[in-house]
Amino acid sequence: MKLTDDEKAMLDGKEGPAKQKAMDLLVRYGNALGAERLVDTNNVCGTVVATNPFMREFAAKAGGFDAVFSEFNLDSSEVVEIPMVKAHTCQLIQSFDQDLWEIQGISRDRYELSQKNEAFSAGIGVQLMSTCTPYQVGNVPVKGEHCAWMESSAVVYINSVLGARSNVEGRESTGAAMLTGKIPYWGYHLDENRLGTDLVEVEWDVQSMMDWGLLGYYIGEVVGERIPVLSGVRHVPNLYRIKHFGASAASSGGVELFHIPGITAEANSLEEAFGKKKPKFSFKFGKAERQKAYEHLNHSAKDKEVDFIMLGCPHASIEQIWEICKLLNGKRVNRDTMLWIFTPRSIKQLADRNGYTKIISDAGGVLMSDSCPAVGQLLPKGTKVVATDSAKQAHYLPAIMGVQTWFGLLEDCINAAITGKWSGELR
Repeated sequence: MKLTDDEKAMLDGKEGPAKQKAMDLLVRYGNALGAERLVDTNNVCGTVVATNPFMREFAAKAGGFDAVFSEFNLDSSEVVEIPMVKAHTCQLIQSFDQDLWEIQGISRDRYELSQKNEAFSAGIGVQLMSTCTPYQVGNVPVKGEHCAWMESSAVVYINSVLGARSNVEGRESTGAAMLTGKIPYWGYHLDENRLGTDLVEVEWDVQSMMDWGLLGYYIGEVVGERIPVLSGVRHVPNLYRIKHFGASAASSGGVELFHIPGITAEANSLEEAFGKKKPKFSFKFGKAERQKAYEHLNHSAKDKEVDFIMLGCPHASIEQIWEICKLLNGKRVNRDTMLWIFTPRSIKQLADRNGYTKIISDAGGVLMSDSCPAVGQLLPKGTKVVATDSAKQAHYLPAIMGVQTWFGLLEDCINAAITGKWSGELR
């Protein structure tokens, strides 16, 4: 790998041991990927939080988060003092809500450890956005900007909708990027790797968020990690529909970039999306494919009695929260059913000021932030059957939490919250 003078200086330890460890990690990582060089980045989204039980135990025993960062972000058994981050860095989604931790069944010891972890992160310059959708709360990279982001649903959004450039990075590579402002120049950072591979003829008139989720889920299963190009989309999706599409495609497959000519950032035509080459594969999404995706997402669910309704994955926008409030206003959640809605912390503050949180609370629901059931592995005690409008959660919860999961329209989910029964169907 070819290194610049400033990269060599960091690798030689001239900017301190932490940056030396970080640069060593990036060089090893880049060599493994076949990258010829590193690229500058000033936009990192990662995590410095002790999420799983092993890491929490390690943090408690180590007695300091320099040790946690060294071990889990820098792949170093030697503890080094972590300096201020060099790149603009945002904290991604965490394990639980820092305000409503008791409702989520979190112990006080775990809560207090998390508070210390937040203080450490803020102390080294990490922005505590605590969301899987940083682009909703201020971190909106521009077209062509090189980023180093974790979180598959966030990466596919910024790559596709905004035209920024990032691969789906991990804890270690983002940790190293925070301190160095560098990331290997490979994958979706390169022009030639951003061209479409598969042509998807969208025959169904996709409009609702549910349909965008079904479309994404079906496409992800077919293309895997390739790059789909959609033709035939009749209605321009708003922010929350297209974010659900990307999250679904990233969950069922490994999609990190897609093109919708005339809508997404990098293609005004099919020719531009494919770089004037012919697609390698072509398939359609019509009535039968929609039905197949719906059945797959609901395959785990049998019982109609619903214990828990989960909304807000990826994290809900203020528009989505308002849509929920309109359906809930003046109604009451069934006494045997829990309704949790997840949103970024800063959007929750806006919902508080707008009176939306009160509408949800008066109905018996809870507006939460910072986490989600799949990441935090958090469900109300005794939950066996879940309903959600998120294809991503419907994909992960049966496997991660062993629960039956219904997927459907927002209206179906709110109706299930009120009645305690699932009556949704594909319309």
